[in-house]
This record gives sequence, C-alpha cells and structure tokens, in this order.
Amino acid sequence: MTDGLGNGGEPLISLRDVTKEYRRNAIVVPVLAGITLDVKRGEFLALMGPSGSGKSTLLNLIGGIDRPTKGEVRVAGETLNALNASKLAAWRARHVGFIFQLYNLIPVLTAFRNVELPLLLTRLSASERKKRVDLALSLVGLEGRDHHYPRQLSGGEEQRVAIARAVVADPTLLVADEPTGDLDSKNAEEILVLLRRLNQELGKTILMVTHDPHAAETADKTLHLDKGVLRP
Repeated sequence: MTDGLGNGGEPLISLRDVTKEYRRNAIVVPVLAGITLDVKRGEFLALMGPSGSGKSTLLNLIGGIDRPTKGEVRVAGETLNALNASKLAAWRARHVGFIFQLYNLIPVLTAFRNVELPLLLTRLSASERKKRVDLALSLVGLEGRDHHYPRQLSGGEEQRVAIARAVVADPTLLVADEPTGDLDSKNAEEILVLLRRLNQELGKTILMVTHDPHAAETADKTLHLDKGVLRP
C-alpha cells in the first residue's frame, strides 16, 4: 500500500482563506474564519480545540464531505470545491479513508464484510477483494477475527476493523475524528500505536481530531482551532 500520489513538492492538502458558514433560517452561523493550511504528504497532523470550534467541519471539508462557503480546498491534486457531486464522490472513494469515534460498523456484517464494503464500489474481482481485506485485517492484527460480528468484538477490535476498512482501498489520506474517544486507555494506546505505524511504515498522511493531549502527542504536529481560527 502506498499513499497514492506523486505530485512532487506540491502539498497534499492546501487550504486558502477557507470560510464556512451555516444558515439556520435567517441566522448565519460562522464556523471557520479564513483558514489557510498546508499539509505535506506523509505528515501526521492533530487538530485540537474545544467543542464547537470547527474541528470536525474542517475535517469534513478536507475529506470532501462538505464544501466551503468561501475559499479554496485543494487535496490530492484536485480543487474540491470545483467538483460536482458525482465527481466529488468518486474522488472521495479513491483518496480518503474515514475513521470515526463510534466505529460505524454494520452490525449484521462480519468484520470481513465490513472491511470489504469500500471495495464493492470498485471493479476488483471477489478474489482480489479477499486479498485486499485479508491484508488490511492483518495490518491491524485481526487475522483470525474476520468471521466475527461487531457484537463479538471488543471496542478496541471494532476500531481496528474500522481502521482496516479505512485503509483497504489504499487511500491517499486517512481522516480520523476522535478515533480513541470511545475507548479505555489501554485500547486507546493500541489504536494510537497502530495509527503511528500506518503513518511511519506505509507513509499514510493522517489528519486526526482529538480532545486528548496524549493522543495529539502521537502526531508530528498539533494545531489548535478556537472559534473558527487556526493557531499553532
């Protein structure tokens, strides 16, 4: 698995004067205010800040889930706000792996089938999908748990399945929103070690939102969001 991009010295992620506002009836709610940010390929960046500071919104803009009100979001060689909905969905499937606090596994599917889900959107054969899933599960240390359902797994194992699902399509970027927020300290530490391995050994670029200063120490760099403004 590689980081999937070869654009020389261009930053993998480049935001220029990005503003995000939401409208609630006639009221405009500002969330992000003029964010400018560059992230290099292979970097592990932590985003911290109080609830409501805009961390998840920023993550969603970079991951192509949301669009800015103003400014430019350029990731993996594409200006995301210039893409229509179908092209953005295709870009997201190719380039971004998502890791959530609450795992978002489908309870009626085994670990194998949960991890396989992103590959069902590709043209890979069943045998090729199996090779990819087996590799992803081995990367997260769950080789023997592929036929277990989420209810048969611990919280830490569920998050490992979620991480395997995020990396199975070999994305350019991993976007993690509070990946240790629902785990005890032991399992949280194991997930942080795993993320660091994915960064160091596979060269995966990782953006992680966290409230935990210890989790942030796993990253190469930490930035803080406060009232929509990005600070060192």
